[in-house]
Amino acid sequence: MKSWVTLWALLSLALSAPAAWAVGEPPFILAWGSFGTGIGQFNYHAGVAVDAQNNVYVVEARNNRVQKFTRTGGYLMQWGSVGSGAGEFNAPIAIATDRNGDVYVADQNNARIQKFTGTGTFIREWGGFGGDPGQFFAVWGVATDPDGFVYVSDPYYSRIQKFTSDGQYVTEWGSYGTGDGQFTNATGLAVDAARNVYVTDLRAHRVQKFTSDGAYLGQWGTLGAGPGQFNGPNGIAVDASDYVYVVDQHNDRVQKFTSSGVWMCSWGSHGPANGQFWNPSGIACDSGCGLYVTDLTNYRVQMFGYLPTPALRASWGRLKSLYR
Repeated sequence: MKSWVTLWALLSLALSAPAAWAVGEPPFILAWGSFGTGIGQFNYHAGVAVDAQNNVYVVEARNNRVQKFTRTGGYLMQWGSVGSGAGEFNAPIAIATDRNGDVYVADQNNARIQKFTGTGTFIREWGGFGGDPGQFFAVWGVATDPDGFVYVSDPYYSRIQKFTSDGQYVTEWGSYGTGDGQFTNATGLAVDAARNVYVTDLRAHRVQKFTSDGAYLGQWGTLGAGPGQFNGPNGIAVDASDYVYVVDQHNDRVQKFTSSGVWMCSWGSHGPANGQFWNPSGIACDSGCGLYVTDLTNYRVQMFGYLPTPALRASWGRLKSLYR
């Protein structure tokens, strides 16, 4: 019943003012989750990813598992338990999917990446504790590009490492500091269609942009609460139009930018109401207009989305497609 009420509201708003929403903040659509260890419950669910079929994967550091949902929060399955064996986790923190539907999990305290099928079957792992190429101290972010390469942020060693989809080391970049191409705490990762890599530097309160081989392209952000400023930027995602979404964790909001860092809009404030956040962390985009944000201390995932513009006229069919 709740989804149909939401559809009525979205249709009404789309018919009254559809054009403004394509460039403004996306409206709240729905949320799911509560605190716990049961199905559809969460405990420190820091990372979120979406596959090509718009299934949503949420990784939980304290429950040491991955849960898989439909795009509207319908529970599908889960896998994982605490440990260091294949398919086990120790505080997994981030998750990504690739073009083939495989899933990569940043297994933080096991200092490794684990790769699974979309149904949780273990494929392989790589990493291990250390500062050599292909090793990690505590992996944090993970992302894939359209060619299947995998990028991993290693905050302790202030670097980004690039791998093939089967875990073969390719290259790395970064060092400690606040200069161009340096990091104080590299956390979130995202890649656009042109293979540019975006990295959030949580303690330097900025986003840096690189080529796929680590050549520095630019940056934006300073400490603050104004437009384009951050207080702990963490999760980051890029949509099909190359707009960049950054979770501004300690400002309890999400900010939207162009791929060159021009501020577009922001939404969110501190609280438990729909559209508010309490310690947001991860963000992911689906293939349509859906954005998913992990709201840590509210123990939920919130979905936001843009409605059709005049070029895509609002109809029951188009609006219902958001919920498939």
